[in-house]
Amino acid sequence: MQYIAEGMLQGHMTYGRAGDADMLPQVVNTMPTVPLLTNGQMVDDIPPEHHALVPSFLGGGGKRIHPLPFSDPALPVQPRSMDPSKDLAAYGYGSVAWKERMENWKQKQEKLQVMNENGGKDWDNDGDGPDLPLMDEARQPLSRKLPVPSSQINPYRMIIIIRLVVLGFFFHYRVMHPVNDAYALWLVSVICEIWFAISWILDQFPKWLPVDRETYLDRLSLRYDKEGQPSQLSSVDIFVSTVDPLKEPPLVTANTVLSILAVDYPVDKVSCYVSDDGAAMLTFEALSETSEFARKWVPFCKKFNIEPRAPEFYFAQKIDYLQDKVLTSFIKERRAMKREYEEFKVRINALVAKAQKVPEEGWTMQDGTPWPGNNVRDHPGMIQVFLGQSGGHDTEGNELPRLVYASREKRPGFNHHKKAGAMNALVRVSAVLTNAPYLLNLDCDHYFNNSKALKEAMCFMMDPLLGKKVCYVQFPQRFDGIDRHDRYANRNIVFFDINMKGLDGIQGPIYVGTGCVFRRQAFYGNDAPKTKKPPTRTCNCWPNWCCCGCCFSGRKKKKTTKSKSEKKQKFRRLDSGAPVFALEGIEEGIEGIESEKSTMLSEKKLEKKFGQSPVFVASTLLEDGGTLKIASPASLLKEAIHVISCGYEDKTDWGKEVGWIYGSVTEDILTGFKMHCHGWRSIYCIPDRPAFKGSAPINLSDRLHQVLRWALGSVEIFLSRHCPLWYGYGGGLKWLERLSYINATVYPWTSIPLVAYCTLPAVCLLTGKFITPELSNVASLWFLSLFICIFATSILEMRWSGVGIDDWWRNEQFWVIGGVSAHLFAVVQGLLKVLAGIDTNFTVTSKAGDDEDFSELYAFKWTTLLIPPTTLLIINLIGVVAGVSNAINNGYESWGPLFGKLFFAFWVIVHLYPFLKGLLGRQNRTPTIIIVWSILLASIFSLLWVRVDPFLAKSDGPVLEECGLDCH
Repeated sequence: MQYIAEGMLQGHMTYGRAGDADMLPQVVNTMPTVPLLTNGQMVDDIPPEHHALVPSFLGGGGKRIHPLPFSDPALPVQPRSMDPSKDLAAYGYGSVAWKERMENWKQKQEKLQVMNENGGKDWDNDGDGPDLPLMDEARQPLSRKLPVPSSQINPYRMIIIIRLVVLGFFFHYRVMHPVNDAYALWLVSVICEIWFAISWILDQFPKWLPVDRETYLDRLSLRYDKEGQPSQLSSVDIFVSTVDPLKEPPLVTANTVLSILAVDYPVDKVSCYVSDDGAAMLTFEALSETSEFARKWVPFCKKFNIEPRAPEFYFAQKIDYLQDKVLTSFIKERRAMKREYEEFKVRINALVAKAQKVPEEGWTMQDGTPWPGNNVRDHPGMIQVFLGQSGGHDTEGNELPRLVYASREKRPGFNHHKKAGAMNALVRVSAVLTNAPYLLNLDCDHYFNNSKALKEAMCFMMDPLLGKKVCYVQFPQRFDGIDRHDRYANRNIVFFDINMKGLDGIQGPIYVGTGCVFRRQAFYGNDAPKTKKPPTRTCNCWPNWCCCGCCFSGRKKKKTTKSKSEKKQKFRRLDSGAPVFALEGIEEGIEGIESEKSTMLSEKKLEKKFGQSPVFVASTLLEDGGTLKIASPASLLKEAIHVISCGYEDKTDWGKEVGWIYGSVTEDILTGFKMHCHGWRSIYCIPDRPAFKGSAPINLSDRLHQVLRWALGSVEIFLSRHCPLWYGYGGGLKWLERLSYINATVYPWTSIPLVAYCTLPAVCLLTGKFITPELSNVASLWFLSLFICIFATSILEMRWSGVGIDDWWRNEQFWVIGGVSAHLFAVVQGLLKVLAGIDTNFTVTSKAGDDEDFSELYAFKWTTLLIPPTTLLIINLIGVVAGVSNAINNGYESWGPLFGKLFFAFWVIVHLYPFLKGLLGRQNRTPTIIIVWSILLASIFSLLWVRVDPFLAKSDGPVLEECGLDCH
């Protein structure tokens, strides 16, 4: 039994009826169509709304357009013999006609400049003057790629090449000079170093072509969002996913939703879908409260243009909130809104407190009916439209964006595929109800920090030249609530500001799971559009029969292309009397298939790919989005309930080729990888004001568990058929992009050589052996050159990226900390899960915490992930003590070989220092470094004291032994 959960607008909820279905609006396609200018056409014949799209050099001001060198390929071409003297003169740069056109163009530019100086008035022509500057600006590109200056990137590339050469000589020496008395140590160290070199190459070369980008929001507005005219910006469906309201507080989710509803974008173009995969009544009621508060919050944000538009973070800002504010009513309204928000918080907190004690019979709604989601593992699908076309207005009467609650059906015995399955359910629901051509997915704790973030993305997606091949625009993740020192590299600055910029210069950044605007068509397993080559000219120097014979295949291809365009036009003109749920009727309208056999094959193919939903299948063929006019809102709601049923994806391509891809807990990397394999490219957008902000775990144990999940997903991909080492060849994936994906799936395996390499210093100090023989002058030169290259690479990388040395050093430290703990456990857990089918979980137990700032940073939570790094710290500290005491015992000659071993051990200890500080420390206690050095020095002086032993009387002369002879 499927249910449609509705109501709750009056404080109660009923389900099983679709009476409020008329709240869903019909989304009409408003994408601009650029008129085709044929030879000899007048600019005056084009509608005025398209004048801004007509280049001035093609005949602005009523001139007849000069014939273009290539006509439309769909039109028949009349063969004509080429006259070099005429044709080349007509288009040659040195011709008289070209010079006249250039002079006319210069005169127009001077005229525009005079108009700008005169305040936009054209004294010679009162009619068209004010529009000409708009024409000139509107045809400009919406974004620009900014390569890194050559003075910064060329030395960086040179040092990478030098480092490769030095690595070659270094490994030649290491392999050719084994340590015979410590052969095992030498062999292990060489294997580890070779693996580190391969890992460095996989990480380094995808950063060969870093780029920056900038957007032009003013040009986007001139082209698609002119004031006083209907907006032509594309619609966007925004997804917010949540599971457990006790772990993901409803107040956090509410702030995210409020920032979405107040975004700076046409309200009729925005729809917010909240996925509640836990079917929690707490989330449902909190969303109902949020929709009511949004009626007051949204007009306040837009009236005073505040940032950010999440109330919790706006009111928590420690800045002068009166800056740039000119309306005297702002102070009064801000105080009133803050009071309203505090009352809203109290209501949400009351709901949370009430949800702590679940009744034995389960939750019931105010009308007495039981909540359908009382059993989290066995419940029907639910959809609730909170804000729609009717009833979705703010306190000032303005329309609000749509807000839809969705909880997919759950039944025992079905694999629901966690977050990836929930996102795919939202893809289908949104396609049936609104079908926006673009999607944005956000985690429930990531809010809009920049209200213009959607327009930033549209500068790439709606760009006439670049946009068609872009599958998604990824924004960097920025975080609130992290301590100033960022002890555990929670900000991931090196990844987001170095690695991702490098990938943007190749085929685009990888998808990181949130803050990403997608093209809906890219989710449907479609290949990226191919770049069309200009048609070649046909000469009449061959006989007609030869020309027909040679061009037969080409003409046949044109006919096929024409038929495809006719199919799309037929689909756009679907008759209002066609049945909604009859797939045959829809398919006939879409494809125009002549034979019944081909119709059946097409139906089966579409059902195999997308599932048995005629409405959803029809929506997939609308590239520019929009819903079917022939369908009523009530029927669309019924179909939306159908597409989130738990058995809908059975025997389809969902999770394999369509939607978010299944098979890994890091479905984000896998999904982006499949899109890049289809030839799409992605874009990395870094606005001046961060687009989104979220929260990150700052506690050591929580941070390690987050890294464990990421690494486990990479291990699962590595052991699957989608491994980048062998998947996707022959597609559109570039080889440098492939290297980055290989690195993203191989990096957890580095934990094995890393643990071995961090153990070697202690073994060397305890045994007195070392991994290298005594160095000659030439060998010392290669070692020194390698260290210089490593430091030079890092310094130049920080120079072109703008990353600070503290962020870079924290990243290096946590690479070791995570490598010897979370990554190691991820490899073990992944092998057990994939090969043996054993799912192992590591629990976290909280041991301390208080209400101070960053108190979570100092809370100690014991977990098994802490064992390996703790062990490495202890054995290296013991090794240092043993090595120093051994040198004291053996005299000054032993101190020379000891320095290399001590340097090796201190490299490990320094990298693990944040981990040690996390185990021991609070800021108001004794500094950790003092404790460490105290223990170390105390141990050394104790051993030295035992060695000297000043209280034992010693004779000054030689020690004589009795020989048994009587010398007297």
